[in-house]
Amino acid sequence: VNLVERALQFFDRLVVAVAYNPNKASLFSVEERLDMIRIALKNDPRVTAASFDGLLVEFVEKQGANVIVRGLRALSDFEYEFQMTLMNRKLNRKVDTIFLMTGFKWFYTSSKIIKEAASLGGSVRGLVPDVVHQRLKEKFPLYRNVS
Repeated sequence: VNLVERALQFFDRLVVAVAYNPNKASLFSVEERLDMIRIALKNDPRVTAASFDGLLVEFVEKQGANVIVRGLRALSDFEYEFQMTLMNRKLNRKVDTIFLMTGFKWFYTSSKIIKEAASLGGSVRGLVPDVVHQRLKEKFPLYRNVS
């Protein structure tokens, strides 16, 4: 949410892209993730949430956009993102990538850490939007009693 809010300072319209990835075991389905994004962003008319499969650069072009906004947390993120940016640039020279540093509060936060803490009953409130906090309660029995 923080990254989207900050990116809106530079762009009039954003599309939050959620990839179908059959090789990744996600806690939430693509549809659930889209729903949580819409709720967390309070259905901001400047933001659309959409799913895609295939290449991100093709999805971006179909949306009529030419920029991918990505968040960076740590140096390890940069190496991976740099490689992806170079490949995306090779696949479609019309699409550029812009990086925004993650807010300090979320610098060491990842979906893996959030899921692990919640599955063991640890509170992640304040690190995730309220809608995600509630949905985690539905997924993890130990998290149901976390306020």
